[in-house]
Amino acid sequence: MESGPAIFAGTAFVLFGAALLLWAAARLRLRAPVVHGVNPVASATLSLLFGAAALGGGIWCLGYA
Repeated sequence: MESGPAIFAGTAFVLFGAALLLWAAARLRLRAPVVHGVNPVASATLSLLFGAAALGGGIWCLGYA
């Protein structure tokens, strides 16, 4: 009964983390700014960090589901 919310949250986090990592990587590959009006190094670093954290959190949630 408790695994349903964990599966939903894990799936949402995995999809969001993977999408954020792919989007940030595509922007970096094109040498386009990840966030407009922000330091390019800081925005790329934070985007990749939060994408990896969301992906890891989703995998962790799915591991306990």
